[in-house]
Amino acid sequence: MRNTLVLNASYEPLTTVSLQRAVVLVLQDKAVVEHAHPLRTVRGTGVSVPLPRVIRLQRYVRVPFRQRAPWSRRGVLVRDQHLCAYCGRRATTVDHLQPRSRGGADSWLNTVAACAEDNQRKADRTPEQAGMKLLRTPFEPTPQATLMLALGLRGSDVRELAAWLPASMSAAA
Repeated sequence: MRNTLVLNASYEPLTTVSLQRAVVLVLQDKAVVEHAHPLRTVRGTGVSVPLPRVIRLQRYVRVPFRQRAPWSRRGVLVRDQHLCAYCGRRATTVDHLQPRSRGGADSWLNTVAACAEDNQRKADRTPEQAGMKLLRTPFEPTPQATLMLALGLRGSDVRELAAWLPASMSAAA
């Protein structure tokens, strides 16, 4: 797992950050390590920090309530597990089902992960016009599912971090 779960001072999950960012927050005393990898540490000149898997911010951060997960290109790739929606190979781009030039929006339901070859072949057309079929239908993930996908959690990871995740997220995996 390359991302670190960030908890608010009230222990509610906020987001994920890179391992490097997590270590910086700990070294700046902005966060404390709540759960670390049992066998690994990050070492520097005169400092040793356990490899953080879960950190907690020292100060409470007010977060507005989110009913919907914000759309992003990275989010689409993660949602589709970096697999092309047309052929199933590794996806590196995001394709708009209704092209942006024809009024298509950057939204969860209008975008899918695609390999560069299929994205170019589809070009400025809808999948029907290009004669291409989707292997799976795009969907809008919940904010909790987005956090789980960003963490890259699988069965054993969910069990290990279950104490830090809301019950609905632990049960869903």
